[in-house]
Amino acid sequence: MTLIDCEFGPHGEAVLAIFNDAILNTTALYEYQPRTAAFVENWFQAKRDGNFPVIGMLDDESGRLMGFASYGPFRPHAAYRYSVEHSVYVDGDFRQRGVARRLMTALIERAEAQQYHTLIGGIDATNAPSIALHERLGFVHAGTVRQAAYKFDRWLDLAFYQRILATPDEPRAN
Repeated sequence: MTLIDCEFGPHGEAVLAIFNDAILNTTALYEYQPRTAAFVENWFQAKRDGNFPVIGMLDDESGRLMGFASYGPFRPHAAYRYSVEHSVYVDGDFRQRGVARRLMTALIERAEAQQYHTLIGGIDATNAPSIALHERLGFVHAGTVRQAAYKFDRWLDLAFYQRILATPDEPRAN
């Protein structure tokens, strides 16, 4: 496995496929309709514009994108500048191989390097593997929004997990 920085050109199609599998087959994304290539291209552009990483893991044998992770603003207001909300997605063919753990570890390192203070993940409350991974990486349960979404003919609870980082070195209000 090789950790990479993803870009739309070489990785957009794989990112789109992973996103759409999550939308159509899981509760990892509370959405109904598959995303489009244009959506993913704009998503990559927004990440670049905000100086937010999109990191991926390549399978050394096949060259396939095994998964990707990123973060972005938690809330749009200035006082939240040190908090980011992250996401991690792994291709169904590569789950349970440590891909998410390696991506999350790299994402934590990036957040610290960029002087963020809080990483926040919104996880479907029934997603035990993701919750266990986050807890192993030092995230703690920060609350659950009950019946936050409706998908697959049932109500879904959204659990928030957060990890406090030692950064920033010198926080400021403005």
